[in-house]
Amino acid sequence: MAQAPAFIAFTGLDDTRLIGDLQSLSARYPIEWGMLVDDAQEEKPLFPDAEARKAFLTAGSLRLAAHVCGGEASKIANAPDTVSLDLTGFQRIQVNHSFSGSSPAQVDNTWRFGRRLGVRTMLQCKEAFPDETRLDWLFDTSFGTGAAPKAWPTLPKNGPFCGYSGGIRSENVAAIIAAIGASTGDLYWIDMESGIRTNGWLDLDKCEAVCRAVYG
Repeated sequence: MAQAPAFIAFTGLDDTRLIGDLQSLSARYPIEWGMLVDDAQEEKPLFPDAEARKAFLTAGSLRLAAHVCGGEASKIANAPDTVSLDLTGFQRIQVNHSFSGSSPAQVDNTWRFGRRLGVRTMLQCKEAFPDETRLDWLFDTSFGTGAAPKAWPTLPKNGPFCGYSGGIRSENVAAIIAAIGASTGDLYWIDMESGIRTNGWLDLDKCEAVCRAVYG
């Protein structure tokens, strides 16, 4: 049997009324909740404003990752000293800026930004996972559209901490974990956004269904 992920990342916190249920589900399963952050898109579905972000961050008992988008993501990757976004309280930071493989400066900038805040940072990749271990890496060709990739890259041995996303939902998560084929002791995570939403909003019943399919 393939190794289950270290945790599941459910991306798209957007309704503070769910905080109690989020805490309850987090008490039963290893979950990281991803929050999309982009000041230019605040109050749109998926993008909570600063007040809502504060409510999630101060609730307690939630493992939270900031998924930074737009101009601020570009700043982190290219000019981290110009970033003014307050990301205090997040346990990880995902910079939604795909690594091209030819920009080592972006890796260094992203790592330095996270080091300054005392948290792990992650970038996205579209092909094989890079060897760079200072960052975490998310394989992502979907970018929130729910499209599954043609193949899943091999999890590197003794490499960086890596994650997988793209079209994952309760109905196919077991098959995807089998396709990833991690061995006992290998650490990775899976991430999903569109597969755990109903009418555009986060659906905790779908989140729980994924958890049950993965962990029992």
